[in-house]
Amino acid sequence: MQVLDKQIIFVGGKGGVGKSTSAAGIAWKSAKDENRTLLISTDPAHNLGDIFDESIGGKITRITENLDALEIDPSKETEEYIKGVKENIKNVVQSSMMEEVHRQLDTAKASPGADEAALFDKLVSIILEESSRYDKIIFDTAPTGHTIRLLSLPELMGVWIEGMLNKRQKTNENYTQLLNDGNPVEDPIYDVLKERKERFSKAREIMLDGSVTGFVFVINPERLPIVETEKAIKLLDQYHLHVKTLIINKLLPDDAEGEFLLRRKEHEQHYLDMIEKSFANQEKIYVPLFPHDITEKHHLETFSDHYLEGK
Repeated sequence: MQVLDKQIIFVGGKGGVGKSTSAAGIAWKSAKDENRTLLISTDPAHNLGDIFDESIGGKITRITENLDALEIDPSKETEEYIKGVKENIKNVVQSSMMEEVHRQLDTAKASPGADEAALFDKLVSIILEESSRYDKIIFDTAPTGHTIRLLSLPELMGVWIEGMLNKRQKTNENYTQLLNDGNPVEDPIYDVLKERKERFSKAREIMLDGSVTGFVFVINPERLPIVETEKAIKLLDQYHLHVKTLIINKLLPDDAEGEFLLRRKEHEQHYLDMIEKSFANQEKIYVPLFPHDITEKHHLETFSDHYLEGK
């Protein structure tokens, strides 16, 4: 599985396909190979704690000797994000206007996209600040649409901040001319925007580097996950984020018996043929349906060994 060679791995897919279990399996295998591994859930419906039977939450938690985990809470990150913005503007906005500015910012917490912006900010921090501490960082992302928005943000935010910087620079130049003393105008907001642009650019550079970052999608042999994943891969391609690995999860076992299961297996074969045709350029890993849920560490051991070692 070539994607395991990457330092940063994003695991995505439609809800219910086994995305969190697959991400946990990759992380488990990585840690077993003595890589210092960090597994992060960005999905609001966190499953990692259930899989490992551990209370994880918003702080990095030790799971095994080489495996740590973190569940990011978008609403908590939004709170921190807005708090940071308030801190940045404290010395810029007139004190008489601070109350109104704070009111506007508190309103912004509930606006569409606020959670995603805060989540992305956290994701950037992890990529830039934790990469030196871990050999592997694995992101268990939210269902497909949310993943696409999250992964496309580096480019979109970069363009938006570039526009803001140009406007601030033009305003500053006008002030300099107006004051007629030739000295540049100090602008803390410009400095903050410039720093954010540099962070986003660096994160985007890492995400686009195929030797560092890999993208995996998990699907089941069913029509909707196949169609949705096909669209998602094409859309991510437009942002130069290329999904090169698929995990086809929950395949009926070869020794399935009974008329119902045999008919279901014939039906499944139709979708497996569809997968082979639709995703000819992707590496494919096939994982069987297990007779039990993956809710204990020894289950995860079996799960990860089975498909990551081709058993």
